[in-house]
Amino acid sequence: MGLFDRFRRGTTTRMRGPARNATRTGSTRVRASDGADETHLLEFVSTRKGVEGFVEPRTAVSDVTLLLVAHDGEWTRRRVPSVDWAHKFCNKHQVPSYDAAVVGVPQRMRDYNRRRKQQGL
Repeated sequence: MGLFDRFRRGTTTRMRGPARNATRTGSTRVRASDGADETHLLEFVSTRKGVEGFVEPRTAVSDVTLLLVAHDGEWTRRRVPSVDWAHKFCNKHQVPSYDAAVVGVPQRMRDYNRRRKQQGL
């Protein structure tokens, strides 16, 4: 292979961009939030006491999510359309909301997870 062979057109395999067909390549696509997510969040807020909301920012593998944690540590997490939407949802349902990237998740949630693991659930 010569020094400049890699720059000649048509003589070498060129790098390609990501495939448009994610199912064929094994790439993952993040599902957008939908009405079922909002319904689940509303049901959680209306049936638990002491619920707080923790808005988790978009990451490389997931969209913006809203983590709801009840007074006993029980929790649920669902995708939401935006950070603004999550805070408005919490305000509308009188749930205090925090940015999870700033404050983290509450200790009661970790304690709840530990209890469930010890019970074998």
